[in-house]
Amino acid sequence: MEYFTNSILQPWPWYVAGPAIAFIMFLLLWFGKSFGLSSNFRTICAISGAGKYSDFFKFDWRTQTWNLVFLAGSIAGGFIANQWLKADNIIAISESTKEDLVAIGVKNPGAEMIPTEMFSIESLFTWQGFVMIIVGGFLVGFGTRYASGCTSGHAISGLSNLQLPSLIAVIGFFIGGLITTHFIIPLLF
Repeated sequence: MEYFTNSILQPWPWYVAGPAIAFIMFLLLWFGKSFGLSSNFRTICAISGAGKYSDFFKFDWRTQTWNLVFLAGSIAGGFIANQWLKADNIIAISESTKEDLVAIGVKNPGAEMIPTEMFSIESLFTWQGFVMIIVGGFLVGFGTRYASGCTSGHAISGLSNLQLPSLIAVIGFFIGGLITTHFIIPLLF
């Protein structure tokens, strides 16, 4: 039992997780579905009656029920993993990353999955937290709509379909992440 408990608290290795994602994508392609979490917002708005106000939300949302189930499973899985499957060990990050995090005010880098100095209810009420969470969230929402999909939709589903717009979007995501990591976060903290 101890082996099972210790092994379940570890991340899945790439040779298990990668083929599992590929298999799921094969099934979605086979059944003519496309994967993406941001499309759930459109579906939820359509269920809520937003079609009365915008033609964008006028569609048969029942065809997207499977994606809502996936969303619910993602939320439930995240909750279960956070509550009962967390490992107690320190997260292995490089020494240079630890030094960079300490330099911007993270007290104990690697002790938590997400630094509470940046992402917590208390930090939300600082100007840095406001920019990171509120402004960043608005920009993610705008970018998702402008790019016609989110990172999971483009990177997993779009690239599986060999779509050039998805490749361009994924390259843009990485460039944006690098700019944020190396220039914006150091300016904020």
